[in-house]
Amino acid sequence: MTTVDNLTVKASSKTLMAIKTGKRPKNMGQIIRWLLLFMGGIAMVTPIAYMISTSLKFPHEVYNLNFIPDEPTIENYTYVLEDGRFFGWFKNSLVIATLTTISNVLFDSLVGYTLCKFRFPGRTIIFVAILSTLMIPTEMLVIPWYLMSQSFGWLDTQWGIMFPGLMTAFGTFLMKQFFETVPDDFIEAARIDGLNELQIWWTVAMPLVKPALAALAIFVFLGNWTAFIWPLIVTNSMEMYTLPVGLSTFGDEADVAWELIMTGAAISTLPTLVVFLVFQRYIIRGVVMAGLKG
Repeated sequence: MTTVDNLTVKASSKTLMAIKTGKRPKNMGQIIRWLLLFMGGIAMVTPIAYMISTSLKFPHEVYNLNFIPDEPTIENYTYVLEDGRFFGWFKNSLVIATLTTISNVLFDSLVGYTLCKFRFPGRTIIFVAILSTLMIPTEMLVIPWYLMSQSFGWLDTQWGIMFPGLMTAFGTFLMKQFFETVPDDFIEAARIDGLNELQIWWTVAMPLVKPALAALAIFVFLGNWTAFIWPLIVTNSMEMYTLPVGLSTFGDEADVAWELIMTGAAISTLPTLVVFLVFQRYIIRGVVMAGLKG
């Protein structure tokens, strides 16, 4: 018997023993993990692929479930891009998402730093009260927000859309958890050097929590970019619509122009894709570290 035959017999014997003892090959777990990841990836990519496919179809092909259109066309993109309303909605979404993100990065980090590095009576109660707001569904807050906007004259304005999200409980929690990693010795040394508390927060603490700042900025920007319910309620004129609300107007009670809606959605996802591709490592690190610092 040759050496190759001997190796084959030994391998077969090991395989039979593994089957008899109920043991799987060492790489079986890795194969299952990759298979599950592949299936999850397919499930996530399929809606995007169908969205792009629908955006390339004529109206009579929309309800054809084939991924590859029979007659691909870019007329939908030409129509949407030439429609002046689309760029107005895009600008509204960009302004609102950007300003809200800046506000959250500043105020959430400031509140988180205060709750983390200052010792004062009621600090724990305040923190628990802030976290408790996370358990309140957004739908329950819509009516108070609307009444407040009406009383202050904020209806149908960008400020009316922005004010509920200028600060968030999640952002405060995230920043507080990260500020816990900043050594108190650094803070005390800065105080000895004569820096006031705002200077310490801005020049000492903030540079040490950049991953959290990046993750918070991404979460807030994407959340406001895709917001639909509140902008729909607080706005009346089409000029003040954000992208998600504006795209929903491509249709009426008799017919819905799904090809135009999918085209606008495909274009509007480009900024979010760029954000994820560039800053995905900050998202992962921010979420993981926030969970570990509880």
